Amino acid sequence: MTPRLDLIGILTDDLAASLAFYRRLGLDIPAGADKEPHVETVLPGGLRLAWDAAEVVGGTGPDAVPPPAGRRIALAFLCDGPADVDRQYAALVQAGYTGSKDPWDAFWGQRYAIVLDPDGNGVDLFAPLAAPAQPGD
Repeated sequence: MTPRLDLIGILTDDLAASLAFYRRLGLDIPAGADKEPHVETVLPGGLRLAWDAAEVVGGTGPDAVPPPAGRRIALAFLCDGPADVDRQYAALVQAGYTGSKDPWDAFWGQRYAIVLDPDGNGVDLFAPLAAPAQPGD
């Protein structure tokens, strides 16, 4: 499978203000989301738009992903599975693109990696670590 654009992420210094702005533009953002460190909404057509509080993204520990200077919007591509994240990342790095963060199993339940496009923008590759539970499982 070819990875598909699944999420556009916005890094914000003031999550409540950013959410208020996009609500005024008609986006359906859950009430009470202003106090969360990560917020998502699904747009018509299925593309997701997400916001992350800047002070949370830097963080510490093995999952810390400090954003490159100036990076405020990210594209995230859904891969066919955890192994595909590794394959896509390796293929891009082998083709000469810069790997920003090698693939890792993130605490939020996804295999994740970050590669830089030719302009230095982070492009995220991800896949769920486990298949979602099916009704009756």
